[in-house]
Order: sequence, then structure tokens, then C-alpha cells
Amino acid sequence: MAAKDKQPDQPQLYLITPAEFELDVFPDLLASVLDAHPIACVRMAMASQDEQRLSKAADALREITHARDVALVIEDHIPLVERLGLDGVHLSDGAHQVRYARKELGPDAIVGVHSSTSRHDGMGAGEAGADYVCFGPVRESTLGDGSFAETDLFKWWSEVIEVPVVAEGLLNLEMIKTLTPMTDFFAIGDEIWPTDDPVAALTTLREAMA
Repeated sequence: MAAKDKQPDQPQLYLITPAEFELDVFPDLLASVLDAHPIACVRMAMASQDEQRLSKAADALREITHARDVALVIEDHIPLVERLGLDGVHLSDGAHQVRYARKELGPDAIVGVHSSTSRHDGMGAGEAGADYVCFGPVRESTLGDGSFAETDLFKWWSEVIEVPVVAEGLLNLEMIKTLTPMTDFFAIGDEIWPTDDPVAALTTLREAMA
């Protein structure tokens, strides 16, 4: 991975679905957001392990995303990517499955990795062939051990590492303003879906990148 010779352009938006959603409601909501804002990728991040439910959800979301030329990846379920006609996989547990995912899915599939707060894991994922590395949450949380990806991690990555970096988790206006010069993507989900108007909520967050 070579050093970057310039700061990234304005970050792109990456959407994460809720862990649970209703198939008769959420696809239309997602469509409204995709029609209102330029979105690079959608991650289907359902908590369910039921393949039938995952398949139905993927069919509904794929129709919406692909009609708008937006990539759709699934969280962790590597065997379902080709079966469901998806664009790739997001690995939530670090770098150790990257080589396997790449071998199974081929060179054209998207393989992304969440590396939490670990620079070491992120570098390992990039070296193993990840298309992007995600760090977060970006602020201290009362959940877990309270650890978070500090601004210095994004600054260092943006200056040294070629692999695109994604900021995810507990994003707010202040953090988006801070991280805009040093991240390639903002992954947004819980920040907008629980609100009364996700389109407006995303508009507000996006304006913070200006």
C-alpha cells in the first residue's frame, strides 16, 4: 500500500440498514433516501440468521439499489453473496476472513472490513485485499469498553494508506465536520433510520461535510 499524495475528495455516503426492518416498509424508505442523495453503497446488516428472511430482504433491496446503480453488500454471509446476486460482503470481525472472502468471491466483488479501533487490524485487512477498511465508533460510547477510533487514526490513515477508509458509528455533525478531510466514506445508519424523516436527517449530516 503506497502513500497517498493528496487528501481525499469530499467523502461519499454509505448506508447501513437497520438490524431489523419490515419488508413492506423499509424498501420504500430506502428508495426515498437513494433518490434524494448520492449513495455509493448499501450494507444489508440484518441480525437475522434465517436464510429465507435474508433472501427475501436481499431480493427487495437489490431491486431498489441496482435500479439506481448503487452497490449492495451483505454483512458477514459470504456464501449468500453470489447466490443472491449481491455485490460483495462486509466483514464485521476484522481481517482474518479477507483472503477467504476474496478467494470465494473473486477479484470483482467488494470485500470490506470493520477493524474497530485497531490500526494493526486495518493494515492487515488492506494487505489481505480489502477494498475498504472501516473504523469506529468515532466517539466514546457507554456500550462495551468505551473504546473508539480517535481522529488521529483517520488522519494517519488518510496520509499514509491507499486503501479507502470508512468512518462509522456515533457520527454527529461535529464528528462529520472533523473527519471530512480525512475519510473516504461515512457509513450512516442508526443516525437517520429512527428519525421521523431519514431524508432530512441525512441532508443535515451531509451539509456538515461542506
